[in-house]
Amino acid sequence: MGGTRAKFLRGENMLNLLLEKAKDGSLAKDLHFFTFDDLKIILDVNSGSISLADDITCKVFNGLIASKGNENDFYSQVADLSQEELREVLSELEEMYKEGSFLSTDRYENHADSTAEPVLKSLCLHVSHDCNLRCKYCFAGTGNFGGQRKNMPLEVGKSALDFLLKNSGERKYCEVDFFGGEPLLNFQVIRELVTYGKTQAEKAGKNFRFTLTTNGVLLNDRVREFLNKEGISVVLSLDGRKKVNDYMRPFPEGQGSYETIVPKFKEFVDSRNGQNYYLRGTYTRKNLHFSEDVLHMFDLGFKIVSVEPVVAPPEEDYAFQEEDKPIIREEYRKLTREFLKRKGQGEDIQFFHFNVDLDGGPCLPKRLTGCGAGYQYMAVTPDGELYPCHQFVGESEYYLGDVWSGIENKAISRKFQEAHIYNKECKDCWARFLCSGGCHANAVHHSGDISKPYSLGCFMQKVRLECAIYLYVRERLKANERNI
Repeated sequence: MGGTRAKFLRGENMLNLLLEKAKDGSLAKDLHFFTFDDLKIILDVNSGSISLADDITCKVFNGLIASKGNENDFYSQVADLSQEELREVLSELEEMYKEGSFLSTDRYENHADSTAEPVLKSLCLHVSHDCNLRCKYCFAGTGNFGGQRKNMPLEVGKSALDFLLKNSGERKYCEVDFFGGEPLLNFQVIRELVTYGKTQAEKAGKNFRFTLTTNGVLLNDRVREFLNKEGISVVLSLDGRKKVNDYMRPFPEGQGSYETIVPKFKEFVDSRNGQNYYLRGTYTRKNLHFSEDVLHMFDLGFKIVSVEPVVAPPEEDYAFQEEDKPIIREEYRKLTREFLKRKGQGEDIQFFHFNVDLDGGPCLPKRLTGCGAGYQYMAVTPDGELYPCHQFVGESEYYLGDVWSGIENKAISRKFQEAHIYNKECKDCWARFLCSGGCHANAVHHSGDISKPYSLGCFMQKVRLECAIYLYVRERLKANERNI
């Protein structure tokens, strides 16, 4: 196209800045540019602002990346653009830069405080280390977590709730998840713990929010009435289509569980007017076309669905492999298109991984640290032992202490507290403030290092985030807003 930088007038400063960031590699750190079907989308990572790009802007960005910040190479890359076209793009980007919605600075790094005294907010109570199913991918070793099959005694549960109240600082709301194994194998203790917890919380000027995760086999009128009366949020486990669910989630004798649990789930969800639940599944390499399972669950009448990728040792035949990535990406995109279509037809459906708040987002600590495992969130075994989360239970090197003596292994707790995105291999990733560094357990179990996230998990998270951002943009476009 000839000419020099001076010809671009207002865009000169912006071009200099872009070339500099392309040269030092920070362009991909602070901006994420991607195409989804007919939309070209730019995410400003630090501000969370989203803009749409046209073909000319795409040409400029691709030229910057290809040139690696070399000015002459950049001009060669955009040689088919006119001076006016380039000037217009750079001027628009400069205006966005001044508004703080493009190449904004990191607002969070100085707030990544891992020295503050931790405040406990939630516990995962393993009220049962036993199960009435034999799911093939179960990280809990068919429910017993590698130990004896047992239920949590009432007094241990009470001590756990006391421990949470005592260590929750000024928090008004504390969270408890009844977990297993299958927690309904210890239903009477759950009933008594809810009563005890509410009484003790009221005395302390606090409130407990209870959740229960169940495979549904033991759901009956008595259980349903109790869960509804107490307002307990429930996670219902189903993997999708009958053949998929029954292959991975059989009874001990080998028969499938689908026909037993689906009618119970429907009755349960109807009994609470379709509110305060999640239908939660797991997909594996055995059902890579998992979008069909999600849509099957919607078609069954369940409107609030979450389906998670299995995390398994690579030698397992159901574990994902690198060559599965293109299929997984397209399955999420296929699901996104169908989700958009159904929403447009008036279906009130939710898919957990598409629920990304891009306007306000989660609180600052959650952006930086995620779930808070090991210092804000812990798992409690039937014996009252404390672990950073349910996926570390039974691993002696991650034993923290117990509900009576408190945290004994403070070094492990501190290690988890310090595992925020600026201390992980996440600080240059575009998804860092939306992903929060990923699952600590997945990192440890795949790389052996809490600071090195599970690479396949990172890939899936980024794919899901692009889908969520695309849906967000589509929603704004429907409201006739050009600049998101």
